Amino acid sequence: MQNKKIVTLVTGGNRGMGLELVRELSQQGQQVVMGARQLAKGELAVKTLAQEGLTVGLVQLDVTDHESVVAAAQTIEAKYGYLTILINNAGAVFDFRQQPSVVSETSLQAAMAVNYFGLIDVTQQMLPLLRQALQAKIINISSMMGSKTEALNPASEVYNAVAVGYQSAKAAANMYTVQLAKELRQQTPIITVNAIDPGMVATEFGGATPEMAKKMGGQPVEFGVKRTIELATDLVDKTTATFSNTHGIVPW
Repeated sequence: MQNKKIVTLVTGGNRGMGLELVRELSQQGQQVVMGARQLAKGELAVKTLAQEGLTVGLVQLDVTDHESVVAAAQTIEAKYGYLTILINNAGAVFDFRQQPSVVSETSLQAAMAVNYFGLIDVTQQMLPLLRQALQAKIINISSMMGSKTEALNPASEVYNAVAVGYQSAKAAANMYTVQLAKELRQQTPIITVNAIDPGMVATEFGGATPEMAKKMGGQPVEFGVKRTIELATDLVDKTTATFSNTHGIVPW
C-alpha cells in the first residue's frame, strides 16, 4: 500500500452492527474512524472500546446533513491525509409494515434521505481521500429487501417484508453501487465498490430492541458483519460490482 496504515471510516458506527464493525476492524489493526450522528453517543462508544484496549477515531457525521459530511471529510484529511476503506453502514427504516397504498410521503422521503442520498453524499465527499490510497474499497451495507427478484419469490425470507420506502432506497443504492463500480474500475488507482447484505441482525435497527429482533430470528451482530469483515480485510481482492451476504455472492 502507498499508505501503510489502513484507515477505515464506518458511518453509523456508534451502535449495533456499525459498532461491531468498528470493534473487529480495530482489532485487526486498522485505524478505524467511527462516524456518529450524535457526537455524545459516539464519545460514549469510543470510551467503551477504549476499555477493551482499542483506540478509535471519531467524527460527527450525519449522512443527511451535507455540511456535516463535508466537515467529516475535512477532519479525516487533516488527521490522516487519506482513506483506505469507506463502509457506508448508516441506515434507517421509517415505514416498516406500512402498506404501499397508504405509506406517507414523509416516510418515503426520510428513507431516501438516509439510505440513498446520504450514502451518495458521503461517498462523493470521501472519494478524493480514497484516491490517495494505492487501492481502496467502498463497501455499501445493503439488504436483500431491495431485490425485486426476491420480493417476488415466495420462497425468499424477504417475500413478506413490507417497507417500501426502505426497500426502494436500498434498490436505488444497489444501482448506484453498480454504476459507481463500473466507473471506478476504469480509473487509477483502483477503488472497488461492493454491496453486502448482513441479513436480519439482532440490533436496535427499525425501532426494535436487540431482544425483540432476536425473537424474530435476528442473528448476532458477529454473524451479520462476517462478510463485511472478510472483504474489508482482504486488500488484494479486486472484486467489484458484487452483491453478497454471509453465504457468498448472490444475484442483485
